[in-house]
Amino acid sequence: MLTVQRKSFWGRTISYGTVFIQFLFLGIIAFTGPLIPQSPAGILILFMGVFLGLWAILTMQIGNFNIVPDVPHNGKMVARGPYKYIRHPMYSAVLLVALSLVLNHFTLLRMILWLVLLADLIIKMTYEEKLLSKHYREYSQYQQQTRKLIPFIY
Repeated sequence: MLTVQRKSFWGRTISYGTVFIQFLFLGIIAFTGPLIPQSPAGILILFMGVFLGLWAILTMQIGNFNIVPDVPHNGKMVARGPYKYIRHPMYSAVLLVALSLVLNHFTLLRMILWLVLLADLIIKMTYEEKLLSKHYREYSQYQQQTRKLIPFIY
């Protein structure tokens, strides 16, 4: 069983708070419209998100990641598969799937929810990258070679 480092009150608040917000806003987006996009573009975006998420999980291997941004003591840094191009393919996958739902049944509220989800994930990944930099010496070099969410762009 993997163990995680003990966190301060604020560290736990950030870790669990960002996850709570992530699932809350994903849930609201999911329950305010159809779960399956109707347009070819929506289906394509959904497929890209699901494919990227599954590829990231298979590459990372179950047990080497957490839902919270804490780094497992026994975790291994992965820089292959989708991680060769972007540092947070799971977050990219979540955003793509949610975006496919928002665009399929567009409302201003759902777009705002997606933007809050994006902001939450940026906060979560920024915090996670601080932890990863402390845990893995080679992480700062990896950051220079890859983008956060979108290959070659951001």
